[in-house]
Amino acid sequence: MANNINYTSGAKPVWCPGCGDYGVFAGLNSALTQLGIDKEKVLIVSGIGCSSAMPHVFSTYGIHSLHGRLIPVATGAKLANDDLTVIGVGGDGDGYGIGVGHLIHAARRNVDMTYIVIDNQIYGLTTGQASPTSLLGAKTKSTPLGSIETPENPVGVALAAGASYVARGFAGDPVHLAGLIKEGILHKGFAIIDVLSNCVTFNNLNTGDWYKQRVYKIEEGYDPTDMSKAVEKALEAERSNWSKIPIGLFYKKERPTYSEQDITLKKGPLVNQPDPTKQQVLEALDDLR
Repeated sequence: MANNINYTSGAKPVWCPGCGDYGVFAGLNSALTQLGIDKEKVLIVSGIGCSSAMPHVFSTYGIHSLHGRLIPVATGAKLANDDLTVIGVGGDGDGYGIGVGHLIHAARRNVDMTYIVIDNQIYGLTTGQASPTSLLGAKTKSTPLGSIETPENPVGVALAAGASYVARGFAGDPVHLAGLIKEGILHKGFAIIDVLSNCVTFNNLNTGDWYKQRVYKIEEGYDPTDMSKAVEKALEAERSNWSKIPIGLFYKKERPTYSEQDITLKKGPLVNQPDPTKQQVLEALDDLR
C-alpha cells in the first residue's frame, strides 16, 4: 500500500549523471513506499563501491560496511533483531568477487534478507578495472587486451547455492525493478536481485542502450517454482551470446528461514531476550549433551 512516509534523506547522491544507481535508488524507494514499512524497522547495509552511497540517500537505518562484507553485517543485524527488514545493496565487485563466499552461505542458510546487487560489469569506484561479471574480451584498465576470464553467472550461482528468491532486474526500468524488490522484501528467506546497470564513465560496452536492445521480461506462464526452468533461463544470456537477456523472477521457493530454525531465536529476537545468567548458560549446554 502507498503511504506518505518519505524514505529519502535529502542527501545529494555522488553518482555520475546517467549512472544506473539512480534507477536502483528509484526502484528501492518505490518498493518501500508501496510497502509502507516504518522507517525505524528498515536497515540498509552497503559494502564498498559506488553503490555504497545507498544507505546515505535513505532516511532509514543504514550501515556503510566493509568491502565484500555487507552480508555478514546484514546477517548479524537480522539475527539480533528479526523484526527488522534488512536490505543489502552492493556492487558486482563487492558481491560477486570478494564477497561471493558470503553470498553462497547466506543463500544456503536462507537468511531472511533482500540482497540487491548493482551489476555494471566493471569496478567503477577504482576507475575501471574488470570485475567478475565483465564479458569475455572486455577491454578495461586491468585488461587492455581484453578479458580472458569467463564471466560469473550471478543468477546461476544463486540458484546453485540455494537462494529461495532469485530475480534479475534492469536499472533502466525502475518500475519493473520496484516490483521485484517489493516481492523480494515480502519473501521470507534469502532474496537476491541481480540488477543489470550501466556505468557511464568506465564501461563503454554495456551501455544503457546495449541493455535495452537485449533485455526482455520473462513471459507470463513461466513457472518460477521449477528449478530446471530457472537454470535454463539463467544460462540463456550466455547461450545466446548476450543477444537475449531475460529479466524478472527466475525462482521462488518457500522454506524455513535460518531464524525460524535456530533454537535460540525461536524464543524471539535477541534484542527482546534477557541476557542469560551464567547458570542458565551452563544448563543450556548440559541440555545439548
